[in-house]
Amino acid sequence: MPTPIIDSHIHLFPASHLPTLAWYTPSSPLGSQHSVDEYRLATASTPTSPVTTTTTAAAAADPLYLRGFIFLETDRVSSIEESDPNRGWSHALDEVSFIARIITGDPIPGEGHKDVDRQLCLGMVPWAPVPGGPAALEKYMSLVKERTRSEEVFKKVRGVRYLVQDKPSGVMLQPDFIDGLKWLGQQQLAFDLGVDARQGGLWQLREAAEMMNKVYQGVGDKKDRIKIVINHLCKPNLRLPYTSPDSIATHPDFLEWSSLITAMAQHPTAYMKLSGGFSELPPLTAESEPDIASLVDQVQLWTDVVFDAFGPDRVMFGSDWPVCNVGGGGSAVAWRRWKRVVEGILEKRGLSQEQKEGVWGGVAVKAYGIDI
Repeated sequence: MPTPIIDSHIHLFPASHLPTLAWYTPSSPLGSQHSVDEYRLATASTPTSPVTTTTTAAAAADPLYLRGFIFLETDRVSSIEESDPNRGWSHALDEVSFIARIITGDPIPGEGHKDVDRQLCLGMVPWAPVPGGPAALEKYMSLVKERTRSEEVFKKVRGVRYLVQDKPSGVMLQPDFIDGLKWLGQQQLAFDLGVDARQGGLWQLREAAEMMNKVYQGVGDKKDRIKIVINHLCKPNLRLPYTSPDSIATHPDFLEWSSLITAMAQHPTAYMKLSGGFSELPPLTAESEPDIASLVDQVQLWTDVVFDAFGPDRVMFGSDWPVCNVGGGGSAVAWRRWKRVVEGILEKRGLSQEQKEGVWGGVAVKAYGIDI
C-alpha cells in the first residue's frame, strides 16, 4: 500500500503580507510569495494521491504520496500585549484568516491558492502570546476562533508556536510561560518549540529542558498533559568539521546536544521533527545534485541520537519549506532532496515499514490529533 506523507512543518505567506513578517527585507532570499501554488511546484516530484496499479511506471516507482501539510506560523510582527500600538496581535490574526481561506477554498485574488487546495491543509499552528500566560492565551484564542469563522475550521487549529530561538535568556522559565503551556495542554493544544543550538547557543536547549521539567512536574499521565513538538532537531551544529564519525562523536557540542536531547525525550508527550537540516548543513547548490548517501552519513550520528531518545513513534517528517530552499539549493530541488535524505536516514536506521509510515505521517497525526 502507498504511504501518505504528512509534511508536519511548512510556512505560507502571500506577497501582500510580506511587510508584516518580522524577518522580511527586500533582499531576503525568502522575500517573495510562498503560498500553496509555489508549494505544489516544489513538491511536484511526489504525487498528491495514492499510487495505484493503473498509474504510470514513473509514479509507481515512488511508494510515497503527499497527503497534506501542517502550517506553522511565520514569525509575524507581534507582541505579547494586544494593545501595543506598533505590534500587537493584528498581523498574527491576519495570518490565521489567510490559512482559514486556504482551508475553506475561498482565496482572495493573488493569494496563491485555489479551491482544490482546501484538502491539503490538515492543521494549523498559529502564533500565540504564550509568555502572557493563561489570561492572554484565552483572549487570543477566542480571537483566533473568530477569524476561522466556523467550528469546522477552528478544529484545524492543533497547537500554537511562540518562537524562543531569538528571545533572551529566561523567557521559557517565567511562571506565566509555564502556566501558559499548562493551559494549552488543558485545551488539548500542542506547543511547537523552536530553539537554535547552532546560532543561538546550547544554553537555549538547557533552558528548554528545564522548562519541560517544570511544565510536566506533577502532571503524570493526565489527559491535559501538553504535547510539546520540538522543531528541527533543535537546530544542531551540523557544520562541525566532519572527517569521520569519531570527529563528531567526541566533540563537546555534540556531546552536550546529545545529552539535552535525551533529557527532553524523557517526557512521553514530547515529539521531535526530523526537519530543518538544510539550514544547518553547508549550503547546497541548484546546479549540482548532492550525494544523498554522503549527507545521510554526515547526519547519522545526530539522527541516531534522536531515534535512540524518542523512538520512531515520536519522530515525524517535516520539510521546513520554504526555509529549506535557502540551504537546499532552491525551491525546484530542496523539498525533493530533503525527502530523499529522510528516506536514506530511515533506511539506514533499519526501521520497519510500519515505523517508516509513522515517521512519514502517523506520528504527526498522533501528536497533533489531526483527522485524515
